[in-house]
Amino acid sequence: MTKLSRSSQITLRTGVARVAILTSAMLLGMTSAFAQVAFEQPEKDYKGQVRLGSATRGQPLFSGGEVSVQGQNFKPGQKVQLLKGAVALSENGFTADQEGKFEGKFKLPENAAVGTYPLIVTTDSPYYADITKLKISPKVPLSGEDKFTLSSEKLSPGLYQIGISEKSNAVFVTSAVGRPPVKTSEILKLDPETLKVVARGKPADAKDGGVHAVYGLGVDDAKGTVWVTNTRQNTVAVYKQSDLSLVKQFEPGLAQHARDVKIDEKNGKAYVSQVGEPEVAVFDTNTLEKLPSVKIESKVRGEKFSPASIDFDPASGKVFVISLSTNEVAIIDSVAGKVDKVLPVKGGLSTIGIAYDAADDRIFVAGQGSDNLLILDGKTGETLHNVAVGAGSLNVTFEPVKKHAYVSSRDAGTVTVVDANGKIVANLPVAPFANHVVADGKGGVYAVNKSMNPDDPNGDRVTLITAK
Repeated sequence: MTKLSRSSQITLRTGVARVAILTSAMLLGMTSAFAQVAFEQPEKDYKGQVRLGSATRGQPLFSGGEVSVQGQNFKPGQKVQLLKGAVALSENGFTADQEGKFEGKFKLPENAAVGTYPLIVTTDSPYYADITKLKISPKVPLSGEDKFTLSSEKLSPGLYQIGISEKSNAVFVTSAVGRPPVKTSEILKLDPETLKVVARGKPADAKDGGVHAVYGLGVDDAKGTVWVTNTRQNTVAVYKQSDLSLVKQFEPGLAQHARDVKIDEKNGKAYVSQVGEPEVAVFDTNTLEKLPSVKIESKVRGEKFSPASIDFDPASGKVFVISLSTNEVAIIDSVAGKVDKVLPVKGGLSTIGIAYDAADDRIFVAGQGSDNLLILDGKTGETLHNVAVGAGSLNVTFEPVKKHAYVSSRDAGTVTVVDANGKIVANLPVAPFANHVVADGKGGVYAVNKSMNPDDPNGDRVTLITAK
């Protein structure tokens, strides 16, 4: 382990980076040192990458923890240093091996504040400088498990999203494993009480030798179908709820990096988020044809809205879309087919999950980069509550019976239950890699998680959470 030198001890605080110790010798020598600096030609084809995270595999990075430093794509033998302000985080820096890689560690102070810190990466021979980020997550203890009943079943590997059908009295789950060509993927139909598999659907073959793997999921009870996103092929597909036979596989390229899909049964539309594209794709659920997309303009100057999660309110016909890139919420009028308004999400970073409470007009946002749940006023966008829920908060659902929000935090491996006033009711273990949550409208919430490895007994499970 690389330790911080005594003269390099630092205090990590949110906001402006501050150096804890700056020696008088450094201050006195700055002018002469500056005069001796050689301004060599900087590296023109710099491709170096530095990744920072917890040295404990499968765990978030907390205050006092060890930081794992991994570098790649550097020049063989190149010296690399990591700085917070003017302070080196490693006494001797790192040296790239013959493959341009290096590994190392350093320890955080016990009092390091939670937050995301920009760090400077510098190289020599040749010189370059870049910025990377270090995230220190809140450590939210498990609590309130005695208030809930958790029952689970192990399913297929690579569980992604869940959907519930009142008409079919069934739960649907998507799963996919690996990168293209993806060959292991299926859609499952479960008994909502026993969580046992009652039917399986196999995706259509893809041109790359794999299948049209299924990820996002939306249920259409009006048509008796299930819509899924084929993220790898940038499109969607439709299956029958009854036997999971394929109704239609849409051609690739109709929905760029399709993530979520939500159904407006009354108006016969399917809304699909396109990560990286400032618009939501729209499909006709009657004719099964592509409709004009709804474009979303970010209010952040020079930035592009990137849709992630979607929620839909049948009563008002509003579609709620969260932006991963700009920390904004777009509200779409489904009847008019255009954006009603775009609201900022203050206190969020890499906002990715969204849910809506129509009764109290509240928007719930999960911030993956800020490890929190934000509760917003639906009219003004004002942040009413900012709740630290755990590392990597990914998705959120609103349970209307108890009026609780359930947040799945992937890195923490938990589902946190939060009331409407921003108070944590429980922090439940759904480890590892809690992925998606959805409320059944009757007081129950279904959650799925992934696994750390194929032999992980706690991974790839669907869990039914009910309040006692």
